[in-house]
Amino acid sequence: MKKVEFTETVLRDANQSLIATRMTEPEFEPVLSKLDKAGYYSLECWGGATFDACLRYLDEDPWERLRKIRKACPNTKLQMLLRGQNLLGYKHYPNDVVRLFVRKSVENGIDIIRIFDALNDVRNLKVAVDETLKCGAHASGTICFTVSPIHDLESYVKLAGELESMGVQSICVKDMAGIMGPQEAYDLVSALKKNVKLPIVVHTHSTTGLGPITLQKAVEAGADVIDTSISCFSNGTSQPPTETLAYSFAQQGWQVDLDTKLLKEINDFFKPLRAKYLENGTLNPLVMGTSTDALNYQIPGGMLSNLVAQLTAQNKLDKLDEVLEETPRVRKDLGYPPLVTPMSQMVGVQATANVLAGERYKNVSKEVKSYLKGEYGRAPGKLNEELVKKVLGDEKPYEGVYAETLEPGIPPAREYLGSRAACDEDVLSYIAFPAQAEAFFDRREAKKKNTFSYKITKID
Repeated sequence: MKKVEFTETVLRDANQSLIATRMTEPEFEPVLSKLDKAGYYSLECWGGATFDACLRYLDEDPWERLRKIRKACPNTKLQMLLRGQNLLGYKHYPNDVVRLFVRKSVENGIDIIRIFDALNDVRNLKVAVDETLKCGAHASGTICFTVSPIHDLESYVKLAGELESMGVQSICVKDMAGIMGPQEAYDLVSALKKNVKLPIVVHTHSTTGLGPITLQKAVEAGADVIDTSISCFSNGTSQPPTETLAYSFAQQGWQVDLDTKLLKEINDFFKPLRAKYLENGTLNPLVMGTSTDALNYQIPGGMLSNLVAQLTAQNKLDKLDEVLEETPRVRKDLGYPPLVTPMSQMVGVQATANVLAGERYKNVSKEVKSYLKGEYGRAPGKLNEELVKKVLGDEKPYEGVYAETLEPGIPPAREYLGSRAACDEDVLSYIAFPAQAEAFFDRREAKKKNTFSYKITKID
């Protein structure tokens, strides 16, 4: 009997795609023991935008969040999403920072690191993969799936072969926008199965409505693991529903090791949270439906929810359709990068700026300027020469691995923070998100002082 395994995304990507990663650790902590016993292949619970959101919005230490999840889930592999040389931030970091971040992630509880590069530039994956393997964790090399004139089956198979040679232990096909059709999934997984000797994981979204049938065909072609979310946090810009896919594959005779009774209890736990986020507006109905326009715009779920949030904050939600139409034009100008973090944010912010300014590239973000300079890696396709000339003038883009030009980042960060950093994890938080981390450290110190003052007062 063939077996299909499931990675549950409700603690990370479903949370990120539907509610911009606003679910707090105390909110989901009571259900962790059930998630741990449900029979999942892994729990995706960290990485992506969770780190930023913890510091910026939730007043949580992301490392402490991970440790709490690890303690509550001793039996299930914990998984994170890492953007290669980008880590969890929005620029490339020195190699010493990447290595320490990977090491500390594993030490604090991560078993599987899904490592990708927004440009599918394998040069930006080598250090993170190497350190993951040295730490004894599972390195899952990732193909960012997209559709463009320069992306085809042959290029993806070649990329998978490069990842296998690098030493990764599985290959993940990451369809962040939900645009991979069932035939594309079947053809790609079949080709990967013929050409590499590694387990194949498939990640997609339900944004366009294709998600469930895409996963069906992927499994038929030999995919070993699929990403899903518990049903009340599924669909829309999230992943297809765990229970539905488990039921469907079990009915077809596949071995599914999930406990259906526990799945119901897990879903029942999250229903009130979903209702809460709907009521307070954090869960916008716009991201809950099916948007076939994404087949043209190729906008991932997390990107769409953030665009909606940004435009709403500026009272410009009426401009959403114009921004969606501008997005593929910006993407073409930038050489058809896959729309995945940080490229999705960069393309989305630039498209929004173009629309709101009423003029294309009147204002060019510093991130897009850095991208055009080659600081994010090799563009998949040809850049718009007029845009490059406007931004760089006579300067030539850097063609090597930009991170290799960077000075070590750990020593100066340690020196700057001094006693404010209680551990290396604090140093890494600061390097990834300086302003947010420092504000968090200040709040943490203030809480300690207030607690101490309260205790002294009670004693007196």
